[in-house]
Amino acid sequence: MERTEFLERLQRALSGGVNSSQVMENVKYYRDYIDMEIRKGRSEEEVLGGLGDPRLLAKSIIEANKRAGVIEGTNRNYDEEASEEKYERKVKLGHVVRMPGWLIMLIAVVILLLIIGVAFSLISVFAPIIIPVLVVVLVINYLKGR
Repeated sequence: MERTEFLERLQRALSGGVNSSQVMENVKYYRDYIDMEIRKGRSEEEVLGGLGDPRLLAKSIIEANKRAGVIEGTNRNYDEEASEEKYERKVKLGHVVRMPGWLIMLIAVVILLLIIGVAFSLISVFAPIIIPVLVVVLVINYLKGR
């Protein structure tokens, strides 16, 4: 395998797991590394043989980024795991935790039922007073109108 083929395979393997700037950064790093080792006197085959399979190298880079919590690529599984790790870190640090929508809805329904319950309790307590007063006011207004 030649240097260009190695770098192309590395780029393709990285493109599904990290964002484009990280892909380019890693490809540049390995291009520079290969050039530097060749200038030191090693052959291209020897350097590439030492690096191994570009897909395995890409997998190692993606895993290292995942563990560091910096995954921002297009690979959904890695993104979900990284966001879960960030969420767990926020909980440990005492940040505000987002509640699921169903839980917020349940809390809202319970609060609404409590408000309705209190309102009906107040009405049932004051109804014996309010109803006779309303009847008297209506009778007085009726008699005034005649």
